[in-house]
Amino acid sequence: MNIFSQKLREVLVSVLPIVFIVLILNFTILPIASNLIIRFLIGSVLIIFGLTVFLVGVDIGVTPFGGLIGTSLTKNNKLWIIAVSGLLLGFFVSIAEPGLLVLANQVALVTLDGISSSSIVIVVSVGLAILVSFGFIRVVFNIPLYKILTVSYLFIFILALFTSPEFLAIAFDASGATTGVLAVPFILALSMGIAVLNKDSKSAEKDSFGLVSIASIGAIISVMILDILSKENKYAEGLEFNILQSDSIFGPFFNLVPSILKESFIAILPLLVIFLVFQRITFKLERRAYKRILIGFGYTFLGLVVFLIGVNAGFMELGSTVGYNLASFDNKWYVIIVGFVIGLVTILAEPAVHVLTYQIEEVTAGYVKRAAVLVPLSLGVGFAIALSVIRILIPEIQLWHYLLPGYIISIVMTYFVPKLFVGIAFDAGGVATGPMTATFILAYIQGVADAIEWASVMRDGFGMISMVALSPIITLQILGLVFKMKAKREVGKNAELPCE
Repeated sequence: MNIFSQKLREVLVSVLPIVFIVLILNFTILPIASNLIIRFLIGSVLIIFGLTVFLVGVDIGVTPFGGLIGTSLTKNNKLWIIAVSGLLLGFFVSIAEPGLLVLANQVALVTLDGISSSSIVIVVSVGLAILVSFGFIRVVFNIPLYKILTVSYLFIFILALFTSPEFLAIAFDASGATTGVLAVPFILALSMGIAVLNKDSKSAEKDSFGLVSIASIGAIISVMILDILSKENKYAEGLEFNILQSDSIFGPFFNLVPSILKESFIAILPLLVIFLVFQRITFKLERRAYKRILIGFGYTFLGLVVFLIGVNAGFMELGSTVGYNLASFDNKWYVIIVGFVIGLVTILAEPAVHVLTYQIEEVTAGYVKRAAVLVPLSLGVGFAIALSVIRILIPEIQLWHYLLPGYIISIVMTYFVPKLFVGIAFDAGGVATGPMTATFILAYIQGVADAIEWASVMRDGFGMISMVALSPIITLQILGLVFKMKAKREVGKNAELPCE
């Protein structure tokens, strides 16, 4: 059971910093009702258990399944089959992503179901599926990633001119939420298999990165198009966010079980069916390997159920309460500083970030040290959340004031940064937007928006995830430039770098 203890340690270091911050606030400047604290602690335990089991399931079931699919597609080598497979797999892995399910539920809650959670999940999943399919085709034809990113974000900026501020925030948040703990390892496993289609080993190495970033673009575009096509609808603009207030401690948990069971079953079933079909047609796995993947799917389902119950019944409720109460203080620095600290410790504790730092150190042969990545990345995410709070406090600042220059800088840098770093940097946005970002910190920001008189939860309560996703893109590309300059000095001006 070594994998369980490993995943448990990873989840503990992700969740416990949030718990400690809440308890410190409770015993110092922000006393919180005992029933809320108890539900938060119960929710935290459920999240720790649920996320641990979920990640074990992803590791032993879903990710190997993605690798098998990728290998099978390369054997077939027919473009239309590769494209259709990308559509199906991209769609079904997206609808099972916990981060997207949480975001969709928050959109439905804020709009009083004016925008249903299922409509957000389906629209985002369709967009992601189309771009995953295109990402597969891009590998086959060896289209450079930086060119795709340039054209895609130019198209996004054009769509943004016709998109409402509310949907602009939701669209960019959806791109980060949908590339989370399930979608990222599955898509990466797929991309590693598909990259073999490129006979150039150096190109194959670069092509193994970038599919996550391409997929996330589909989420942005799909939500923008949804808004543009439904302009006549008004979705609870200026709606006051209703924080759940219940004296019952266990009631909210039990009340959610039937709906969460149904939601999780619908999310996981399509992937399981695809696996069973492929097992019969092409995989032909031995009994032991076949049984292990099935068990992995079972763990994934169980973990998703427990995780979502903990999130919705206890965890996010307190996040909203903390944000609301801190924003109600006369001294607004409290809410900004706490947001910065939460972002800082969340990324420092994110296991996927540590995997990323080891990966970069290995790729650069030690030129870029782990600390040189981890420190600026953590500071960047902390500032991203602080800037999200400042945007709510100062009504003149809009989300596009951050995102437009940020993505322009990011796209321009793709023409100068070593190409391997481009893929890693844009994929890292999904790494940074982990489970704590899509749950507690999202609720915290929405609580702040609810407390500020001139703010709207629909307009200002979203957008934070997009800021967190943007931070690693800029940070890692800057590190790529630093690596390039340092390596050129050491190995000679005309030498070819291994990651070019």
